[in-house]
Amino acid sequence: MGVFRVRSGLNGQVGRQSDEDVRPWFLTEIMMTRTARALMLGTALMTLAAPAVAFAQSASPMQVHAMAQQPALNLSAYGEVKVAPDQATINFGVVTEAATAQEAMAQNAQQMTRVVAALRRAGVAERDIQTSGLNLSAQYDYQQNEPPKLRGYQVQNRVTVIINDLTKVGSTADAVVTAGVNQIDGISFGLKDAKAAEDQARQLAVRALQDKARLYAQALGVQLGGVRSLTEGGGFMPEPPRPMPMYARAMDASGAATPVSAGELTVRIDISGVYDIGR
Repeated sequence: MGVFRVRSGLNGQVGRQSDEDVRPWFLTEIMMTRTARALMLGTALMTLAAPAVAFAQSASPMQVHAMAQQPALNLSAYGEVKVAPDQATINFGVVTEAATAQEAMAQNAQQMTRVVAALRRAGVAERDIQTSGLNLSAQYDYQQNEPPKLRGYQVQNRVTVIINDLTKVGSTADAVVTAGVNQIDGISFGLKDAKAAEDQARQLAVRALQDKARLYAQALGVQLGGVRSLTEGGGFMPEPPRPMPMYARAMDASGAATPVSAGELTVRIDISGVYDIGR
């Protein structure tokens, strides 16, 4: 038979409890206090978490609808003009060989001094004469099954000359050969100022680009808009030196100068443009 204990409640009523359900009153109050604190903490956490949840909801990935790019025409064109050169560049050199390096250098210096003097007599300004290379090297003879044998030394002195009077190109070449030049690498023609030719080529290029844009717009049945962007490439580039044949004699029997033909130069400008179009 169970044992029952009688405890007076707060309201004065008498109740009966089993042995298992009887707890000290102070334990019950402690448990109630902990429960209240837990409820208060949970409420506070929910209050703090609410803005975070709202923020997370507002910061959720948004659907970004990219605007359709406006249709455009991406075209390219070029302008090209032919122009007569007004400047020539000749590359030549003096090559000497001797038993010693000192002797080879001395002989080369003597010949090159005569060459420079000939250039000045031909009307070439000092600023238009530039040494482009000076090389000294040992020369060897090679025979089978024998070590190389030193033959001597070779000096190469190379000069680049600008000639502004094209009527004197041939006679100048003859003069330097007579003075001691024994190697001519080539001749090239150019322009003292290419801006006028380049501007003309630019105008032709823009005109060609506009015509092409109108043609495409008409063929596509769309409205041609303005130019969105324009880029340029090309321009005048001096031509590489052309080989100039050497002759045993600078002038023929009649005394005529070596013939040199300048021809024409091509100046080209390439452009690319993007045009807006509409329906």
